[in-house]
Amino acid sequence: MIENEVNNQSKTNPIPLHGLGVIEIMDTTLRDGEQTSGVSFAADEKLSVARLLLEELQVDRIEIASARVSEGEFASVKKVSQWARNNGYNDRIEVLGFVDGRISLDWIRNAGCTVINLLCKGSLNHCTHQLKKTLEQHVSDIKQSLANAQEMGISVNIYLEDWSNGMRESEEYVYTLVDALKDTNIKRFMLPDTLGILNPTESYDFCSKMILRYPQLHFDFHAHNDYDLAVANVYEAIKAGVQGVHVTVNGLGERAGNAPLSSVIALLHDHLKMKTNLREKNINSVSKVVETYSGIRIPHNKPVIGENVFTQVAGVHADGDNKKNLYYNNLLPERFGRERLYALGKTSGKANILKNLQQLGIELDDEMMQRVTARVIELGDRKEMVSMDELPYIVSDVLKNEQVEQVVKILNYSLSLTFGLRPMATVKMEINGSIYEQSASGDGQYNAISKAMWKIYKSLNKPTPELLDYVVVIPPGGKTDAFVQTIITWKFNEKVFKTRGLDSDQTVAAIKATIKMLNIID
Repeated sequence: MIENEVNNQSKTNPIPLHGLGVIEIMDTTLRDGEQTSGVSFAADEKLSVARLLLEELQVDRIEIASARVSEGEFASVKKVSQWARNNGYNDRIEVLGFVDGRISLDWIRNAGCTVINLLCKGSLNHCTHQLKKTLEQHVSDIKQSLANAQEMGISVNIYLEDWSNGMRESEEYVYTLVDALKDTNIKRFMLPDTLGILNPTESYDFCSKMILRYPQLHFDFHAHNDYDLAVANVYEAIKAGVQGVHVTVNGLGERAGNAPLSSVIALLHDHLKMKTNLREKNINSVSKVVETYSGIRIPHNKPVIGENVFTQVAGVHADGDNKKNLYYNNLLPERFGRERLYALGKTSGKANILKNLQQLGIELDDEMMQRVTARVIELGDRKEMVSMDELPYIVSDVLKNEQVEQVVKILNYSLSLTFGLRPMATVKMEINGSIYEQSASGDGQYNAISKAMWKIYKSLNKPTPELLDYVVVIPPGGKTDAFVQTIITWKFNEKVFKTRGLDSDQTVAAIKATIKMLNIID
């Protein structure tokens, strides 16, 4: 009868969102996130992440380990708990423990922690087949652990493991379990979608049932992302009235991971208009640290923290932003310690380039803008994206080095680099309408191709310059596909001058600088 009332009430009278108070954020990067395949945080890394989560992001609680895992884990937890005690955070540090009498509790107390997240069985299937116990036996064991924890001064939250399957297949089991525990010293009842099976409708319905039946209890929701629904499920759980949600930095976690902190915070603040204690502006920097420690790269298109999510590529978008921020939404990059970028590449229009030039403080007339735009598009055809750091080099290349008339051209060349042998080069050139070809070896690829060029000039009794200096300049940013600018200083007929070449390949950039020089002296 009670079950039918709950079913009917959840469908006809939706639970209102919390009008007051703050949604509690529990981050489990250091426990559940560390179950990501291949991820293991060193003790100092664990301490660093704990400090960032609590001090920089101001997360409400963090779960930092599972009890009884290893001696190394014990040492890591001890280090974090000592720092937490010294800084007033110890009641916000939690450790997963098991219904095993005093074993987990002793491990947690000896590590210096005071909060256990007790893992219990939230489905009949798990209780029967994993524990091989009746519900009554399991409840008795849980109550013994609760009594032990109270005696030891350890606070208890409880995980109802496999709760989502429990609500699907054995709802009465879930209610009987919680009925037996609702008047104990458990502080929070945590509802995990352990296998990531729920959809948003079920998340709302199941959470609503729990909250309607037990309005006096504090419920957390813990989502997994197996169907890519973790954030949507969190959304519905909060609408249903849960008071806390569990997240991980960058969505780390077993299998497909957990609900990512960055997405959940944006959802809470923008769509649900709810308050948290979290500092949005530090999300990106903390995400980058965890990316480094975990070795798990953040996808470039991951909302809020992905490399490309605040980058406009199409020129029409930059044009709209110039006119009235037509392509902005509430996810302003400055909120998260980011900035909006306008990609430079083959899809760039004049507006994209103008936006970048404005940020760099560079002004060009219309003719130069057209020439720079054409050059960016040409270069963008050969690499994924041109960075803002590279743009001044392109502008310089266009302004200083483009020749109106080219009487010397390279038609073709080949370079051969073989281990143990000197580099070889063959070059085909057009000079004043005639075509010439020569080959040469050298001490390097550029040396080889310049020797082949000088052979051609020698055969024509044409003078060649003296190379005084050769400098390669790489724009900041450190990307392996960055453009390089090669600046060569020449001396010819007692005159010293420089030419520049720009390309993603150093040798090609030097060849371009050389051709510019030959057109000057010819």
